[in-house]
Amino acid sequence: MARRVASSASEDEAEGSGSQSQSQQANGYANGRANRNGVKVKAEKVKAEKVKKEKISRKARVETDEEDEEAEEASDHDQLNGVNDIEEEDEGEDGEGSPKGRKRARMDEDGEARPVKDDRQPRARVQTLPRGEDGFVPGSIVRIQLRNFVTYDWVEFRPGPYLNMILGPNGTGKSSIACAICLGLNWPPSILGRASELNSFVKLGAEDGHIEIELKGPARKPNLVIRRNLTAKSKGSSFTLNKSSATGTEIKAKMAELNVQVGNLCSFLPQDKVSEFAQMSSQQLLKETQRAAGDENLSAWHQTLIESGKELKGLQDLLAGERDKLKTMQERNNDLEREVERFHQRREIEQRIEDIELLIPIQEMKESKVLYYETKAKQRGLHEVVTALKDKNAPAHALLETYGKKHAQLTKAREESKKKTAATFKRMTTKWAESDRLDKEVEEVSDELDKQKDSEKRRQARMKTFERNIAQMQHTLDNPPELDDQVAINEELKKVTAERNVINTRREDLQARLRDHIDDSAKQNAQLDACNDALRKLADVGERKLENLKRWDKDTYDAVMWLRQAENREKFKAPIIEPPCLCLSVTDKRFTNAIEACFTANQLKMFVAQNQEDYDTLNRFLNDSEGQVLRKGARVNTWFRQKGSIAGPPMIPEEMNQLGFQGYAIQYVDCPEGLVWFLQRDLNLHRTAIGLDGNKVPVGQAMEAVSRFGPNNEGGSANFVAGSTLNKVQRSRYGKKAPQNMTRDVRPARNLAESAIDANEKKKIDDRIKEAKVALSVIEQETAKLEEAMKESNEETADIKKRYDTVNERKKALATAQAKLKSLQHKIDGEQKKLKEARNEPSTEARSAELRQEILKRTKQRLKITKQYTELMRSLIRDQAENTRIALEYVQVGANKAALDALCKEKDEEFQKALAEFNEAHAIFMEAKAASKKAIDISKEAIANASEEQRERYKAMEAAGTASDRKAEQLKEDLDTEKNNLEMNRGANPGVIAQYEKRKQEIEALNATVIGRENKIEKIERAIKNARDNWEPALEKLVASIGKKFSAAFDRIGCAGEIRISRQEDFDKWAIDILVKFRETERLQLLTAQRQSGGERSLTTILYLMSLTEQARSPFSLVDEINQGMDMRAERAVHNSMVDVTCTSDSAQYFLITPKLLPDLKYHERMKVLCVNNGEWLPEEKHIGNMMGMVEACAQRRNRSANAA
Repeated sequence: MARRVASSASEDEAEGSGSQSQSQQANGYANGRANRNGVKVKAEKVKAEKVKKEKISRKARVETDEEDEEAEEASDHDQLNGVNDIEEEDEGEDGEGSPKGRKRARMDEDGEARPVKDDRQPRARVQTLPRGEDGFVPGSIVRIQLRNFVTYDWVEFRPGPYLNMILGPNGTGKSSIACAICLGLNWPPSILGRASELNSFVKLGAEDGHIEIELKGPARKPNLVIRRNLTAKSKGSSFTLNKSSATGTEIKAKMAELNVQVGNLCSFLPQDKVSEFAQMSSQQLLKETQRAAGDENLSAWHQTLIESGKELKGLQDLLAGERDKLKTMQERNNDLEREVERFHQRREIEQRIEDIELLIPIQEMKESKVLYYETKAKQRGLHEVVTALKDKNAPAHALLETYGKKHAQLTKAREESKKKTAATFKRMTTKWAESDRLDKEVEEVSDELDKQKDSEKRRQARMKTFERNIAQMQHTLDNPPELDDQVAINEELKKVTAERNVINTRREDLQARLRDHIDDSAKQNAQLDACNDALRKLADVGERKLENLKRWDKDTYDAVMWLRQAENREKFKAPIIEPPCLCLSVTDKRFTNAIEACFTANQLKMFVAQNQEDYDTLNRFLNDSEGQVLRKGARVNTWFRQKGSIAGPPMIPEEMNQLGFQGYAIQYVDCPEGLVWFLQRDLNLHRTAIGLDGNKVPVGQAMEAVSRFGPNNEGGSANFVAGSTLNKVQRSRYGKKAPQNMTRDVRPARNLAESAIDANEKKKIDDRIKEAKVALSVIEQETAKLEEAMKESNEETADIKKRYDTVNERKKALATAQAKLKSLQHKIDGEQKKLKEARNEPSTEARSAELRQEILKRTKQRLKITKQYTELMRSLIRDQAENTRIALEYVQVGANKAALDALCKEKDEEFQKALAEFNEAHAIFMEAKAASKKAIDISKEAIANASEEQRERYKAMEAAGTASDRKAEQLKEDLDTEKNNLEMNRGANPGVIAQYEKRKQEIEALNATVIGRENKIEKIERAIKNARDNWEPALEKLVASIGKKFSAAFDRIGCAGEIRISRQEDFDKWAIDILVKFRETERLQLLTAQRQSGGERSLTTILYLMSLTEQARSPFSLVDEINQGMDMRAERAVHNSMVDVTCTSDSAQYFLITPKLLPDLKYHERMKVLCVNNGEWLPEEKHIGNMMGMVEACAQRRNRSANAA
């Protein structure tokens, strides 16, 4: 089995500190300079003296650095985060310290930044933490131990504090050390560009393994021993920190504290990521360089500029939109001012009409009162005349009245006499009937005497019943049931009624809001209908296209119409794309001719399927004779190809602009997504460049550009349009591979010329549809909330009704109980009365005696009645004689009265005339009185119904004396005039006025918003200026320093190199451009992944990383096989430069992994060479066979042999 051993070249491990296992062994190997003749071993004390000198040279800086160490550690986290806050002018102009050195600006209630006192002191910049006495910088790697990791069974070795060269043949496990460093310090596998899962790094056949890395700890603190345990069965892992369990977050925190940057390609470049460094964008290179070197605040400043720049651009875009909106709103309100003026004029007319309508009833009331007093005076005068005439005729009328009274008295006496006679007859009849009644009563009393025996028993029973009823009712009255408090019930009923009123009010409000939402929904639906109509109008172009297709190719037209039927579309899994002449449009009409020139007639009529099954189905229905639905013999064009890889665009945008092209054809078409693959696969529209001005397109250069082969030998042919000429370029894949060109004229477009749809108009309509749908969605959501609230209100209403009915039933029950108790006393009184009557009833014997007395009494009464009846007969004879006398006197008085009445009528004619005039005047008076009262009521009602503003205007007219200067008729005429004026002044829609007022308020609010945004933009611009004043000089200084070393390194190898800052308006697009020249005939060119060769890119990469070394802040860096592809001259120059840069006294730890080395390379005593050995005969046990010991033994034998000779 192959054996692999990592060996170390430091003398301090000569005693066997390296370990070996079944397949690997770490041994010490070092001595000054290696050569073919032998190795000279240096003594321990020589190195000790050099270490002592280095201590003395570093002492001053170490002491200074240790004093600030704790403060630096506490602020490391803040320094990494950058700043996002806007600071005050006086705080941002000094430019000292970290942008996070100041406290975060707090926001006030308006969202503005308010200053916060900064009591932090500026710190001196420290690139790395102070170096320890053993020469290691805190965070550098002191020891690595691996078990069952990739190719290693077990290995442990100790790198040096400066340059560490890891050597060994391919496949021995050099790159596995880089993997171990990355994974062991909790960085993801994606950084390595190898396996993506952790369990893939466990050695095959092993169940688990581990990575143990010992890092140099901060001053006066122990080293950090980090172990990551892996398992082959799980993708997870576990950590220990100094033998205690730890989380990945804790490990990351420690790495941040020590500024370890394994994730930065400028600090840690694995083998599989070397090519990615050259492919890194210039913007990414700038960010990674800032993280790796220079001022530690560069990344934070840059991030602040990026975020503030984005915020500034967003605010500026918002401000521009708001300014446009403000201008539009102002212009709209200016257009409405005339409407508003007419509205106010109409409002003034309406006010005058209101005033006149108020004055008319008041004036009518005043005029009716005047008429009332006039008619009243006339009525009183005529009344006096009538009274005088009446007094003059009074004696005759008095005598006539006397006759009348006498006649009435006689009439009355006559009637009374008749009545008296009739009464006498009636009394006689009554006496006779009474006598009969008494006879019957005597018989009844006799019968009753027979019943008295049973009477007493019944009387006793009734008395007991009365007593029992009285006792029961009295007990109920003395012990009444517990009743509710009448006052409490009334209060509760009042409270429930109030709650019901509140719920009803809220319910009415919800109903009103629901009605408003229904109205808003109707408006939005109307807006949607209008937009849909507009879209249908835009679609008329499609109808024209369809008619053109019908005239051009009837079969293709029939196929389109067949596909558009719903039942036919269901036959396919995915939509069939209609021919490009229908579904494709040119977004920029200038390119219409050029784009149609790229199509053949058949391609314009091509149906595109999106899968093989749909393609077969389409052909079966349209082209196959068995299932064909078109006319017999019809043929239509169909297409489908499986998606795969195709050649990409031959030119980048910058090159296209230089050659006079505006873009590729596919950039100017709008089509369904399913058609794009057809346009790319068959028409190469993504590779067809278009230049509208043919004079600006150098055809020769364009031919070379569009026909170049890609990285995988793809491409070689493409088209381009130069003005009115279509060029078809093909390049031979054999011989000189010269390009060949075929040209034809670009004809005016016929099928796509009218296909362009106004994209902006369509977007506007779509935006309005989206807004309407969003508004409808909001309305539906709010309506749902209102309906839910209405449901809750209905439940509350039902609940309050139930409570109200419950309380009301209690009230009724209380009233019923009270009434029942009240009626008990009356019943008791009745029963007691009956009991008393029963007790007072005489006994049977007494009753019998009474009945006998009653019979005697009735007999005496019958005798008395007989005597009375005889007396009535005598009285009747006397009354009849008196009646005859009264009749004669009645006739005489009647004759006298008739004669006197005729005389009085002759004298009353003048009186009647005066009386008629009085009655007429009295009727007019009463009418005036009623009219006056009505007018007073109407005026009172008008005043009561008038608004407060009308009353104030009326009071003003009263005070000015103008309220009564016009009659009612004149007021009515003025009212008609004002109404006519109102009719002529149609005025504006009140909704327009409300819109004007609302927009006026919106203009004021928007103006305030614009001012606020302008202030905020000004503050952000000041913050950007402050950050840029800090960042840009520091960046320029860093790039200048790196560029100087970079250019010098290229000069040493006879090439040229330069580093520039690419400045852009967007800070996120600022970049570092690396320009290189490897041949005298070339000019400086931008380093890209395509332009330079692999060796040139590797050389540039390592020289750039070396130029970063002196500025680096990371405690260690690593590059893996960076020298692959370099020639011997470049590799030697790079190696020597790397030794010079990484072996200075203030250099950080550096790892260079390489499978080969040239002979006689420069060596430095601070270097450490780690050899990975393999072979069949390595020891199986650990700690056996130290390589350093073997080297020393070999050297001693050679020395002894030389001395003996």
